[in-house]
Amino acid sequence: IEPEIETLLDFSDSLGLLRATEKCNGSGDCRKTSQAGGMMCPSYRATRNEKDTTRARANALREFLTNSQKPNKFNHTELKEAFDLCLSCKACASECPSNVDVASFKAEFLYQYQKENPPSLRTKLFADNVKYNKIGSKIPSVTNLLIDNRLTKSILGIALKRKLPKLAKQTLYRWYKEHQSGLKNNHHNCKKIVLFCDEFTNFYDVQVGIDTIELLDKLGYCVNLVKSEESGRSHISKGFLDKAKVIADKNIAIFKELIDEKTPLLGIEPSAILSFRDEYLRLADDKKAATNIAENTFTIEEFIQHEIQLGAITPNQFGNTSKTIKIHGHCHQKSLSSTEATFSMLNLPVNYKVTIINSGCCGMAGSFGYEKEHYELSMQVGEQSLFSKIRKFDANTTISAAGTSCRHQIYDGTKRVAKHPVTILKEALL
Repeated sequence: IEPEIETLLDFSDSLGLLRATEKCNGSGDCRKTSQAGGMMCPSYRATRNEKDTTRARANALREFLTNSQKPNKFNHTELKEAFDLCLSCKACASECPSNVDVASFKAEFLYQYQKENPPSLRTKLFADNVKYNKIGSKIPSVTNLLIDNRLTKSILGIALKRKLPKLAKQTLYRWYKEHQSGLKNNHHNCKKIVLFCDEFTNFYDVQVGIDTIELLDKLGYCVNLVKSEESGRSHISKGFLDKAKVIADKNIAIFKELIDEKTPLLGIEPSAILSFRDEYLRLADDKKAATNIAENTFTIEEFIQHEIQLGAITPNQFGNTSKTIKIHGHCHQKSLSSTEATFSMLNLPVNYKVTIINSGCCGMAGSFGYEKEHYELSMQVGEQSLFSKIRKFDANTTISAAGTSCRHQIYDGTKRVAKHPVTILKEALL
């Protein structure tokens, strides 16, 4: 008799979590090396240890869920060790022949495991970063000074070689409020879109958010930046699924009356916006509304690609300056979306020469690469799949990376500044 496993994430599409783990057929595609291309599995590629494969993690979880005698079948240090080096990149969800989604397994495992084993202060701070950023953003210069120093890093267990992201002088919400009157969003004859203000863009990469709004506005779109909850990405990654569920339900309630085929939801940071198409479907109570929103949610690159195909955005709206661009795709983007949209978007200006880098995971994976015990592995993953290629690029080559953590990792590993593709396209506007 198979045990009944209660989960917070909805695994009903696989008839439950246990059946989801059983989807692994042992083919071993997760043992590919970086020379084989693709992303799966970054931790195995670095360690070459079977326990760090998608297969091992799925089988370990299946074994304990089936045979553990503990009331909480997740409460095993062996499982903690098995999932520790999983970067939650989601490569397995798309590259594994059985689509075994170990990132969702890890999120559920951490949630259940942390019921019996309280998370560390560092884990809590990473998970609840928005709560603290709301306070810190009131005095960003002081906050940045307090956070990014050796003492704070040592106390929290953050790698000393890392530079922590700096809070911007103002949030994107505040900028939008101050500049809204000068935008086209009150016009009746322009195509309306809703822009999701994710927590990374709102507090850190505000200029990328401004570039997005100004680009869309100048291309003739009405941009509505709706006040909403954060994406919940950090809560999901750290196993705070109860909090992630509250966030997901609130966001679904906010957007369900606003989003449809004519008014899409767009996002800037891949890991944040793609949660609407992925984890929200497993978290939300209102499945119908969540599904409708998911079907009309797009990355900014996907939206612009679609508008190019419709002929609504054309090359004559951009200059003819020559530029060589190399694209590194975010892992969630490659798994749940596509870098082809970025290629199409950046290939629009007539003299832009664009290439997609054949890269895997950059190694940062959100907070993973900041954690002192994971720093070396993080850099090893980056070196294997990305850094060595970037170092060969000409100094005049522009590097495109949609993910905020990817941009930080590229700088830490190569000292090259990468730009969000929206910023690159905006710079080409006439």
